[in-house]
This record gives sequence, C-alpha cells and structure tokens, in this order.
Amino acid sequence: MKGRLGLTSRSYLLKIVGSTNICYASERSEVNPQAKYMVMKTRNLTLCRFVAVDETVSYESHPQDPTKTLLKQEAMVTVQGVPLNSYVEDMLTSKISLNAGKGRQAIEWVISKIDAEVKELANSAVKSTDELLMQTKKSLDEITNSARKSMDDISSAAKKSLDDLQNLTPRTNQNLPKF
Repeated sequence: MKGRLGLTSRSYLLKIVGSTNICYASERSEVNPQAKYMVMKTRNLTLCRFVAVDETVSYESHPQDPTKTLLKQEAMVTVQGVPLNSYVEDMLTSKISLNAGKGRQAIEWVISKIDAEVKELANSAVKSTDELLMQTKKSLDEITNSARKSMDDISSAAKKSLDDLQNLTPRTNQNLPKF
C-alpha cells in the first residue's frame, strides 16, 4: 500500500518508531512429559513502548487420537502511541497469522524428514540383521560340513586301522567279530 507521498506503510511506520534490524523477545517454556503437554509464551521486548505482542503456542495430545498432536497458537497485539494504531494492529496481526502458517508448514516438514530418517534406519537395521543371519547360517553350515568331514575321516581311518590289524593277526577257527 502506498500513500500519496509515495511512502510505503512500512517506511512510514519506521519513520515514526525508528528502525531496528535486531528484535528481542522473552520466552517462557513449560514442558510436562507425563501429561504430554508443552506451552511457550513469548513477549516482544523490541519496540515494546509502541507495540506489545504476546504469543502463546501450546502442544498437547489430541483428546480422541493420542497418535496426533493438537497445536494451538494465539497472539494478542496491542499498538499504542502510534498514529493509525488500529491499522498497524491489523497489519501486524495479518503478518503473525501468515507466519503461523509458515511455522506449521515448517513443523510438518521437520516431522516428515524425521519420519523418513526413521524409516530409512529401520530398513537399514532389517538389512543388517538379514545379512548377519545369512553370515551366521553360512558359518554354521561350514562348521557342520567340516565336522561331518572330520567324522568321516576319523571313521575311515579307524576302519582302515581295524582292517590292517585283522590282516596282521593269524587266522584261527574262531570267528572274530567284524566292525
């Protein structure tokens, strides 16, 4: 919006209250893990002589679906000592509302990223577990085959030794048991 003199409403406001590149605020956060509840209350400190913005954001479990989170966001804007204070209040309220939508989008983006990373981790864990099981099975099969071969070798050697022993002893009419 431009005025008759070509000044934008923002530059007009900055001429009245002064320009600042850094904004300060005070925030108090309360977290209750047992009740699954968090509330943050923020109040601006910059330009607080002219503009008071009190914002409250709360997160709690949805009453009907505990897998969901209920977000409530409120902002109270009060402008004083500035010409056209209702216009400035409306402009600030509109900006806060726009930023609240961006905040929700940012939270949803972060949640989707975390969700994707968790799924990737789970898939990686399943793959690693499958590989470990396959390696273990392969090792057990190798050990079993090696033990079986060793037992066969021992059995063959024992049979050969017994046969050699029987060939060395003179034969009598007695029947010797065969193994």
